[in-house]
Amino acid sequence: MKALLFALLFALLATATFAQEDFTSLFNGKDLTGWDGDPKLWKVENGIVIGTNPTPEAMANNSFLIWRGGSVKDFELRASVRVIGDNNSGIQYRSRELKDVAPWVITGYQCDIHPAIEHTGMTYEERGRGIFGLNGKNVLLDPEGLLWQLSEHAPVKVDVSQWNEYVIVAQGTRLQHFINGQPTSELIDHHADKRTLEGLLAIQLHKGNPNRVEIKNLRLKVLPETTMVPFEAGKLSTATKIEKPRTSRPQGTGPVVPVKK
Repeated sequence: MKALLFALLFALLATATFAQEDFTSLFNGKDLTGWDGDPKLWKVENGIVIGTNPTPEAMANNSFLIWRGGSVKDFELRASVRVIGDNNSGIQYRSRELKDVAPWVITGYQCDIHPAIEHTGMTYEERGRGIFGLNGKNVLLDPEGLLWQLSEHAPVKVDVSQWNEYVIVAQGTRLQHFINGQPTSELIDHHADKRTLEGLLAIQLHKGNPNRVEIKNLRLKVLPETTMVPFEAGKLSTATKIEKPRTSRPQGTGPVVPVKK
């Protein structure tokens, strides 16, 4: 019996080690090698990547720290993040640059990191189609871009000013977000005219209310490419058609600090 238990424990440890080895760290812990962002806003201290928006006037646009190691398609991403100040951040993926707007400006899918519980961990598209599924909602976009709620669960409640682990799993048209191992939101995107299946990875620093975003333990695992699952209208028989969610709290939980003219 002891031998069997030892063998099982060894197998579990080996599996865990293998799973960790599947991930590649995207920060070297020393500097921003492999990343591209406004040097006035981003730095590394004590192995932690820090983005700082010091005043409401400091930034004209949300600014992003962009990973230049390649594009992401099907993957699992893990990162520990916290946001200090009444504002929000997010992890961009399958995104693209908008150089005609300004340097380091991004559009694309985002896992929100927001002090308002309904927004943190939601599925969202920066400078695009907006909010899809709030925290606690699993949704689907049909080929016409109409939004359907497939299911819901209790939202995951966290304090974003503390360290939390955010996980994104992207496989084909299915995008899943988790915080501390708990699912927050899922999107199935059949809106082929607008969706993206591959693109940039980046970290958001939000304009407006002063804030600081800190990131550590950011790791990426490339997943095998998934066969695209076709849209089946019949599966919507148990879903509910909904309007795109909107927000009254675009930055944090309190009022937006006005920019001085």
